[in-house]
Amino acid sequence: MRFKGLMLAACVAALGAGAHADGHGGKIKVGMITTLSGGGAGLGIDVRDGFMLAVKGNDHVELVVEDDQRKPDIAVQLADKLIQKKKVDVMTGIIWSNLAMAVVPAATAQGKFYLSPNAGPSALAGRGCSPNYFNVSWQNDAFSEAAGAYLSAEGVGKVFLMAPNYPAGQDMMAGFKRFFEGEVTNEVYTKLGQTDYAAEIAQIRASDADQVYFFLPGGMGISFMKQYAGSGVDKPVAGPAFSFAQGILGALGEAALGVKNTAH
Repeated sequence: MRFKGLMLAACVAALGAGAHADGHGGKIKVGMITTLSGGGAGLGIDVRDGFMLAVKGNDHVELVVEDDQRKPDIAVQLADKLIQKKKVDVMTGIIWSNLAMAVVPAATAQGKFYLSPNAGPSALAGRGCSPNYFNVSWQNDAFSEAAGAYLSAEGVGKVFLMAPNYPAGQDMMAGFKRFFEGEVTNEVYTKLGQTDYAAEIAQIRASDADQVYFFLPGGMGISFMKQYAGSGVDKPVAGPAFSFAQGILGALGEAALGVKNTAH
């Protein structure tokens, strides 16, 4: 209900700002670009289904849904189509921060409202925030700021950091370091979508870190944790919400026992 209220409030704001609802038969036209296929599709499907549930029976909202396939170039093409051809008033749906950075600044610069249901890159917050941009989820750093503070309070002295090399991964590690009072022995950035972590696990084994902290959403986290559980390395692990989301926990089973997870 909270999300529904936020969405409708933004739609009302769009009307007040002179959006093109009159050209849509009095309706607000919402363009949703999200990930519905490939890696990370589970989150996109949830966002789509949740949004459709929120507007079910609402004759004032017209929704156009597109699949970005987790590819920035596809997302940009879809955004151009929704803005230039479909004449949407409001945009939403993006899951991945690199896609958000490719789409959101151009969309808001063209006067479109953007509601972010997931991605919260730091570059779109603070000084870089547009008055047309509303993040109804979170700012990426926050999850890992909590983890850094928690592990410091628990007396962890040295930590091994790992995340994919894209905006959300960089934000997560920056947030962790902002509140962690110990020593970062290694800070490793992996390829987005990577599934083989043998080299990184060897680095963890060789390090003198007391703790592993990683952000690997979706299938990346499943691959890493399964390989890590079978490696014999016994350093404890922690991660933000997406490293241990419900789909990941279901796939890991007992391999997830003992992990530390920070989330809302």
